[in-house]
Amino acid sequence: MRNKRRTTDAVKILHGRYIKGNAKRAASVRGEREKAHIAMQIHHLRIKAGLSQKQLAGLVGTTQSVISRLESTEYSGHSMNMLEKIASALNCAVRVDFVPEKKEYAYA
Repeated sequence: MRNKRRTTDAVKILHGRYIKGNAKRAASVRGEREKAHIAMQIHHLRIKAGLSQKQLAGLVGTTQSVISRLESTEYSGHSMNMLEKIASALNCAVRVDFVPEKKEYAYA
């Protein structure tokens, strides 16, 4: 009988313990990753453009606090309209892709 190789990767261990086989938790993790990805993109593009939150807000027609919320990984109220305004101000375009969901959320 072969010994099953054990991992010391904490992320894989926690995934196996708390997420694997639980569709609701896997969906929650996917949602949180998506929010974080959007927030990080906005922040990165703003910094790359050399703009402060207040300056970007002025270009978009909103307030600094709204830009701050949009750059927060906790924020879940992103609207296409606002994302398109931000993209336009940063000389970018918004792209939405529909991709098949995996049955099991896996860490690579």
